[in-house]
Amino acid sequence: MVRCIPSDQAFEAVHDAVCDGATVMVGGFGLVGQPLGLVAALGRSGRTGLTIISNNIGEPGRGLGALLRAGQLKRAVGSFFTSNPEVAQAYERDELEVTLLPQGTLSEAIRCGGAGIPAFYTPAGVGTLLAEGRPVAHFDGRDYLLERALRADVALVRAHRADRHGNLTYRKTARNFNPLMASAATHVIAEVDEIVDEFADPDVIVTPHLYVDEVVLAERMPTGTEGGSIDGR
Repeated sequence: MVRCIPSDQAFEAVHDAVCDGATVMVGGFGLVGQPLGLVAALGRSGRTGLTIISNNIGEPGRGLGALLRAGQLKRAVGSFFTSNPEVAQAYERDELEVTLLPQGTLSEAIRCGGAGIPAFYTPAGVGTLLAEGRPVAHFDGRDYLLERALRADVALVRAHRADRHGNLTYRKTARNFNPLMASAATHVIAEVDEIVDEFADPDVIVTPHLYVDEVVLAERMPTGTEGGSIDGR
């Protein structure tokens, strides 16, 4: 049964789900569609040694960038780290391990993790530094790089609406990686704008409740972040 939690209990939900050294998927493209309340709760939890799988590590001191500054991250797996120059600085100081994946590869690796597919071949990255020391196979006259699927202990995702059963719907571009991540983690916590009593229309449900463990009502967040509002409008 999905638990519906008020915003002031987000800390307890995250603290109980995430342990030191855990692998955590975090939805969002930049700050758009990122569960900022859950990320803040993860920062307050003081958990360390974390592996974060996310498109990027926020911005300097914002979102996941605050956890980086606090020294809570051990490894980052993602595609767009240039939004936060502190990621490269931490990497150069040997304070952070970084795994860089093309964005389509990242998305497919998460999808495969949710589908139970352990690995897949892709032409992206062949002949580049990303392919060094990696298995390459030849199909139909073309080389393909072997990529492993990605899974996590916990996924923190952002949706627009949940019903009392935990079925999730999303809003425009804020959807991004969130549905895929919800399928590829052992424990899923969703931050939402509203929780409604009526059962959601099956035709609009994107993430079924079977993938969701807890739903947290979000605090009101400001819009106007660079590159679009937080909720994807």
